[in-house]
Amino acid sequence: MAIRITDLTAEMAKGDKKKKVVLAYSGGLDTSTIAVWLQEIGFEVICYLADVGQREDFDLVRAKAKALGASKMIISDLREEFVTEFIWMAVKSGSLYEDRYLMGTSFARPCIGRKMIEIAMEEGADYVSHGATGKGNDQNRFELACYALNPEVKIIAPWRLPEFYNRFKGRADLLDYAKLKNIPVDATPSSPYSIDDNLMHISFESGPIEDPSKEPPSDTYRYTVAPEQAPDKPCRIEIEFSKGVPVRVHNLENPLETFDKALDIFMYLNKVAGENAIGRIDIVENRFIGMKSRGIYETPASTVLYHAHLDLELFCIDKEVYRIKQFLTAKFAEQVYNGFWFSPECEFVRHCLDKTQEVVEGKVRVMLYKGGLHIIGRESPLSVYNEDLVSMDVQGDYEPSDADGFIRINALRLREYCRVSRKCAKLQKVGLRPPSANGNK
Repeated sequence: MAIRITDLTAEMAKGDKKKKVVLAYSGGLDTSTIAVWLQEIGFEVICYLADVGQREDFDLVRAKAKALGASKMIISDLREEFVTEFIWMAVKSGSLYEDRYLMGTSFARPCIGRKMIEIAMEEGADYVSHGATGKGNDQNRFELACYALNPEVKIIAPWRLPEFYNRFKGRADLLDYAKLKNIPVDATPSSPYSIDDNLMHISFESGPIEDPSKEPPSDTYRYTVAPEQAPDKPCRIEIEFSKGVPVRVHNLENPLETFDKALDIFMYLNKVAGENAIGRIDIVENRFIGMKSRGIYETPASTVLYHAHLDLELFCIDKEVYRIKQFLTAKFAEQVYNGFWFSPECEFVRHCLDKTQEVVEGKVRVMLYKGGLHIIGRESPLSVYNEDLVSMDVQGDYEPSDADGFIRINALRLREYCRVSRKCAKLQKVGLRPPSANGNK
């Protein structure tokens, strides 16, 4: 459980040295306020920002944290591990939360939380803090990760402390405090949205899109163009996979655009997919905490990889193995969305999903055109596809008459169901009449 203000007061009274807290710091108004407020109640604040590919002026954030009195500003470049450990797992699993959301925020949070705990241990900080609200999913994701990795850690969640949220009831109160404490505030008007930006996606919530019936303003989107603004010429690319992971991508019409390093592959796909209007969704989803929320998401590269990987996977994986994987994928998506990445059940499911990917080897060719994503070919040395076996022109190693017994066995259950149903009027519900007593139909 997150620490309460009464516990904080008691803790601060112990000893002569200031207690250290690692604050997940973005440089925005909320976490800047929290940084000063934590010092106000007696903490030494170490600010931490994870670079997971967001478009950010890190020098500006560093300077701002120091100006606010932070003893340190630690910026960790997590882009490579975010891609290789988390995004690639998203690709291998084929995860979609509620059949639509690729979970760009959900996959980033355990990566960020793990590093925060590592820094807290290195710095000798007993406390960590964050600016997540009491209504969202991120509070669960951050804190469950922290407790899983260091059960003794103490978490300060200001937006769940009555002493904090009653004092700062809205943006006006935050701005008044910023003026009082000389907290630098951007001169430009703040975005009306709550935004999460990383390599995998950018998301928009709150503000003018809280009304689910309203179309998002055209200037909402940042990393994808509208379909009508996309190029008139299709973009054709080939993606190569090994054990379910992308290992190479190249533009079929421009061989110079070839990439084989994880971060480069993902960034290139973000670029070409965004230019061709791929990856936008507008959904209402169920938060873990129990309420529904509307989100606008741009997920260009992951959208391409989801469809390319699915195509190759079905080309290579046994049918019954794939059916079991579908069940595991649904569980995995729920675990990740809800913040249970470091749980034993999630670890188990990841191992199972990895096993299914051992045969997912090959190449997929994709055409991107004005918001449309079209698979135009695939090849694999491990495919279970047998052209001779399936061909209508070649009999292959298959005897068509064998299908007679196959059909009769599968029809046995259906015949028995019909026999029992004739004893009642049940068949009438599907447009059939039971035989009459005199045998007339």
